[in-house]
Amino acid sequence: MRAMMPICVIANVIAGNVMDASNAAILPALLATLAGTFALGAVNGLGVTFLRIPPLVMTLGMYGVIQGLLIVITRGVPSGRAAPMLSDFVNKPLVAGIPGILFAWVAFAAIIVWMLRSTTLGLRIYAIGANENAAALSGVAIRRTRVLLFALSGMCAGLTGFFVLGFSGNVFIGVGDQYMLPSIIAVVIGGTSLAGGIGGHHGTVAGAIVLVLLQSILTTLNIDPSGRAMIFGGTLLLLMFFYGRQQRLRV
Repeated sequence: MRAMMPICVIANVIAGNVMDASNAAILPALLATLAGTFALGAVNGLGVTFLRIPPLVMTLGMYGVIQGLLIVITRGVPSGRAAPMLSDFVNKPLVAGIPGILFAWVAFAAIIVWMLRSTTLGLRIYAIGANENAAALSGVAIRRTRVLLFALSGMCAGLTGFFVLGFSGNVFIGVGDQYMLPSIIAVVIGGTSLAGGIGGHHGTVAGAIVLVLLQSILTTLNIDPSGRAMIFGGTLLLLMFFYGRQQRLRV
């Protein structure tokens, strides 16, 4: 998860520089972003799968590599801007006062839910998460599936970075940091087991909606960003406490 945030940032950089405020360059920027972040995600998957690097170590190592790569690419001075059409799609109402990005989010969520529930890849993902040895004995290609899953995760982070560029209008290095903790909390609130095999994207969608409502309430109460960060962190610790108790009760 930690490495996906820098991938989000590098997607922001790629999209911003390819697009550079040109509406005609939106599609090339999107394709370059998805291809680059798919490759970076696959590197994570290859390290975990074939070099047997623990996922946490691999993601922390990639975090440092990508941060250094960003400095080399940007030379410490971020460049690139969103195309006006992309900014309008993300920020301005499209239908019935609803911005286009919300429709894109709903469509993306529907695709992921369908993929997890109705495709061979989705069933393999659940099988590996539930019991890797049993999945291997059932003929599931564990290594190939794991690498592909890391690559797709990187591509999803890249898509996020692409749309965040439309929201901000300009490239900036710390774009992914603020989303790391809320994304973990949304997954846990949604009922997905961190041990794997249980949960689904529909629960994550519900968790994200709960977080947006919570953030709106905290903003209405004039709680500053540091206070919101502490509340989010405390929420995650509380959820992990109950999650841990649930796991022990199952043993």
